[in-house]
Amino acid sequence: MVSMSKQQASEALKKAALNEEVKTYLLQNPLLYNLLLKAARRYIGGETLEQALETRQKLQANGFATSLEFMGESVSTTDEANEATQEFLKIIKALKVENKPDRVSLDLSHLGLFLDKKLGTENFTLLAKACENSQIDLFISAEGMDRTDEILNTYLMFSKEFPNINITLQAYLHRSKQDLEQILQNSRGKIRLVKGAFDGPKELHLPRSTELNKRYLELFETLVRAGRYCSIATHDPKLLEQILAIIKQNNISQYEFEMLYGIGTETLQKLKEQSHPCRHYIVYGKEWYLYLCNRIAENPDNVFKALVDIIELS
Repeated sequence: MVSMSKQQASEALKKAALNEEVKTYLLQNPLLYNLLLKAARRYIGGETLEQALETRQKLQANGFATSLEFMGESVSTTDEANEATQEFLKIIKALKVENKPDRVSLDLSHLGLFLDKKLGTENFTLLAKACENSQIDLFISAEGMDRTDEILNTYLMFSKEFPNINITLQAYLHRSKQDLEQILQNSRGKIRLVKGAFDGPKELHLPRSTELNKRYLELFETLVRAGRYCSIATHDPKLLEQILAIIKQNNISQYEFEMLYGIGTETLQKLKEQSHPCRHYIVYGKEWYLYLCNRIAENPDNVFKALVDIIELS
């Protein structure tokens, strides 16, 4: 019998997630769609903004901060980019009513930046202006390695005019130390620090390892020494333990722990109970197939949770 390692299972799931034929078949098959949606609900705030706002309200009632994202990336048409922009404007409008600190996250490719730079820039300008004179932070998410320059340049350009524009930095990229120096010198925004998970040339990044954890800690310490607010976005228990020690030893206050909704829930709850600022990253929308596959691929053991969700909700 041929056995499959967790790494092989993870790679297989990632390939399945990118298979457009599989995705199309799923979306056109009501039975499969509804079955997998039951598994996806563990990780998404809903399929509509209204559902996501309900999820957000429940989490905030329990003392968590939240970040909202309308799922999607790499649009292929102008209409798709404009529709996504209008959905983000709806999110911002809904949050502005409450007049309190909040966060919206997005991929610039979802707004059309890599389809048409002018289109993407104009759409992002609409969102940045919509957040003006509010307490809403607009967070630019990380994307593939080949997009890092364009994303960084866009962030630096917008941060000169809009102080509530923020960026995500991927620790696994060899270039990130230099990128961080540039960010610290030329911007004012908050920084979300992630390990990084996009495939690319091996010479450009570190694999998951103790070396990567060490680099993450170095970037974190650079951030806090500079007095910049850091969103610590990792689910790694060993890394979290080391970060907590640094926070305690240095009496750091400009930070929060941010985790994907449905992942690390118990860990985030414990951190909140220890009086650490904690945030759930909530995604919503109908483009959950890729997101579900990626969540399971990160830890193939999650496939069993998915099966339980499907059975229990049937």
